[in-house]
Amino acid sequence: MVSKVEQPSDGIDQLISESGDYITDVVKENLKLIRHTKGFSLDKLANRCGVSRAMLSQIEQGKSVPTISVLWKIANGLNVPFSELLKEKNQDGIHILKAENSKVLYSNSKVFASRALFPFLGNRKTEFYELILKPGGHEVAEPHKTGTTENLVVVSGKLRLRVGEKVVELDQKDSVFFKADVSHEYSNPTDQETLMYLVMDYTDEIG
Repeated sequence: MVSKVEQPSDGIDQLISESGDYITDVVKENLKLIRHTKGFSLDKLANRCGVSRAMLSQIEQGKSVPTISVLWKIANGLNVPFSELLKEKNQDGIHILKAENSKVLYSNSKVFASRALFPFLGNRKTEFYELILKPGGHEVAEPHKTGTTENLVVVSGKLRLRVGEKVVELDQKDSVFFKADVSHEYSNPTDQETLMYLVMDYTDEIG
């Protein structure tokens, strides 16, 4: 696997900073509200999601920008859709999502980026994302809640996808549908960026 790109460009650093402040403010309020509504202490949530109490406290105080992996763990621990942690105040009518105002989440290594293509307005069973995997990039996703599925299409580049013990190779315009309640991994085996679109569906158990 090629691993030429280890650090993001200055442009990506700026995007992280710009979207990071917004994400920090939104997540801290939603996390506190959901946690208190469910009656979870920081210690109980830490035990449920595998994120340290200290990290949860920092997120609730707006002192830390959570990564994709951390948010997934917290959402699973709270038993809510990922979007519940990023939801905005409800608005009526048409929702235009301007690219420059997008909320972008990054992996720890910064080789994997996820951009939400839907408004965060509360409970929903379907989420739509743009995913970018840098050359040589590798991202491990922990199992989502039982019944969760992913439908992914490769717009450009190549993708090596592992679902459980199975590995598939996807080229440009290929798509795949799979149950995402098992461990799965996304890898880019080339020296070119991979662009994908993902539709994630939850079961009625979530929310």
